[in-house]
Amino acid sequence: MEHHTMWTSYLLAGAIGYAVITLLVYIFQHYFFFRPEILPFDFSFSYPFDFTERTFEMEDGGSVNSLHFMVPNSRGVVLYFKGNSRSIKGWAKFATQFLGNGYDFFVMDYRGFGKSRGKRTEGKLYSDSQQIYKHLQGQYDESSIVIYGRSLGSGIAARIASWNHPACLILDSPYYSFYHNVKRWAFLLPLRWILRYQIRTDQFIKKVEVPIYIIHGDRDRLIPISHSHRLKALMPDQIELKVVAGAGHNDLPDFPEFHEFLFDRLNEIAFSTVL
Repeated sequence: MEHHTMWTSYLLAGAIGYAVITLLVYIFQHYFFFRPEILPFDFSFSYPFDFTERTFEMEDGGSVNSLHFMVPNSRGVVLYFKGNSRSIKGWAKFATQFLGNGYDFFVMDYRGFGKSRGKRTEGKLYSDSQQIYKHLQGQYDESSIVIYGRSLGSGIAARIASWNHPACLILDSPYYSFYHNVKRWAFLLPLRWILRYQIRTDQFIKKVEVPIYIIHGDRDRLIPISHSHRLKALMPDQIELKVVAGAGHNDLPDFPEFHEFLFDRLNEIAFSTVL
């Protein structure tokens, strides 16, 4: 009888512990998945090349801050969806990769990052991004808009590309879906019910009607290369996958193959636009 009571106590304690962990993940997942840098509204951006800053006011009262870098006689614009950390203050350094290839560069901060404000949800990530895309359509021919998604931004980029018809979609270290990547670490939790961000890249990408280019390091431990292989398998004829040997998640720009691949694809896009 005592043995049975002991095991009942263990099971009860385990069930309570599991419920507590599940509840904590549900409540605090914004802190687990996002690492924003918050900037004061009077923060002044400074870069060695021309840019304009703009804040977009959304219908629900939220706001999205952005930077738009421009070069003379640009070939088009790269709409860049950044990763889950810091703010565009630091991410703007990646503008040089595209400005040097003759493209303007547009980057935005998600709500709760930098100077952007308001409640952040998966749906609002998409609607805010779509509004930005429509804004760029007023300045550029859609055939010269390149959508680029890095890490967290890869799923958002795929969603926006699936709704529109840009020049192409470039995914940098993407996940098969946000849900599938989180599942690697929290496979025992009921993620389908508690995860507020599913971001199903695997579903979005099948609706993209333009060329898709994926770049991924084969030593990426945060988002393993297997995610990109699985994405390519969904649409093998439409997706070109560039595997950068020896690259991890944060050091892709240190490899010449990364820049060569970008340079070649951006040139191809510009050439096809002219034709």
